[in-house]
Amino acid sequence: MASGPVIGRTPLLRSLSSLTFGEATKCPSKLALVYLEASAEGHYSMYYVYILQSQKDQSYYTGLTTDVEARLKKHNSGVVEYTSIKRPWKLAWYCCFEDKMKALHFEKYLKSGSGFSLARKRLV
Repeated sequence: MASGPVIGRTPLLRSLSSLTFGEATKCPSKLALVYLEASAEGHYSMYYVYILQSQKDQSYYTGLTTDVEARLKKHNSGVVEYTSIKRPWKLAWYCCFEDKMKALHFEKYLKSGSGFSLARKRLV
């Protein structure tokens, strides 16, 4: 498998389909199935870089997680102090990586000036 970001427009996991994704970009379902099989056997994790949009003021938040569903729930429940005042949040976009360092670098890039511009013009 490639270690770069995987971006597609098909549902990620059945458990995530109940979330309000809007037009969120998701990992291809084939990759999700491979991930589920491998993670059940303890082989590896996927790393997700995500962008949330506040439904309160339309602002954005970029983050990194291994569980998109659980992380969105934490943001919306107020557990994450930084995002608690702008609740509720919806998932606007995400992509998945097999390599944690690449995911961290991509998250950092999206928070930089040129990455911020790319995200607002092309991703959300």
